[in-house]
Amino acid sequence: MRLLPRSPAFWFLFPAIFALAVIGIYPLLVALYNSFHQYQLANPEAGTPFVGFDNYVATLTDPSFWDALGRTVLFLCLTLPIEVALGLFAALLLHRTGLAWMRSLARVSLVIPMATTYAVVGLIGRLVFNRQFGVANYLLSFLGIGPLDWLGDPTLAFVAVMIMDVWQWTPFCALIFLAGLSMVPKEAEEAARLETPRWTMVLWHLQRPFLLPGLTAIMILRSADMLKMFDAVFTMTRGGPGAATEFVSVYIQRIGFRLFDQGMASAQAILLLVLTIVLSRLYIRFVYREA
Repeated sequence: MRLLPRSPAFWFLFPAIFALAVIGIYPLLVALYNSFHQYQLANPEAGTPFVGFDNYVATLTDPSFWDALGRTVLFLCLTLPIEVALGLFAALLLHRTGLAWMRSLARVSLVIPMATTYAVVGLIGRLVFNRQFGVANYLLSFLGIGPLDWLGDPTLAFVAVMIMDVWQWTPFCALIFLAGLSMVPKEAEEAARLETPRWTMVLWHLQRPFLLPGLTAIMILRSADMLKMFDAVFTMTRGGPGAATEFVSVYIQRIGFRLFDQGMASAQAILLLVLTIVLSRLYIRFVYREA
């Protein structure tokens, strides 16, 4: 149906279209424009002369950018499999339980970490991994370990950020997988369990096709979130110690708002967007298969 200005459908859609244009499309176009220009916030008198692909060339030849991107990819490769595995394990446990009230309570409980904002997660992480009075060192003391300087050691700081991300987003994976498991026909599942007692066979041959769409969505959404992860890391470690947790989004923020080079930061952000799109296409191509 054609959407005319007088059509009610147009006016119902207009707020969403306007919000998308203002919040998503306009900033993207501004960033794309800035990436082809020299734009120094600290020197507005210089204007914004056109420099072509110079910002992109400078970015691709910047060792610090590649280091930050490498740390981000390492974080993605280590954290995402853990979240997927733990989320699938939790979903299978909830799916097998016969208590409806327990599943309902678990669903509500799983939403709590997801509803916590990134900045608050970072602040919680600073408290949990504090050297003097953090919960992490308190628990390790029962094992005769510590106290560890979680946020002062480069490796431990990286692990601490991983733990907080796993805590926050494993429930998201569990809920997505649980939704996929709920689509499996009960009769087919009961018959499969009678045929074989091995749950791995049931998971691979019967439940896997129903889990693949959710797995693809998890990988796309979580990869995009991790590549642009900023708030939790910045409030928790400020990218330190040194540059141990300076992920690419933190590095872009430093270039754009500490060194005031908006042109370079915009070029880096556009390259990050391209990388996210490429990863999404790869996930759809190699992970998702329609049953």
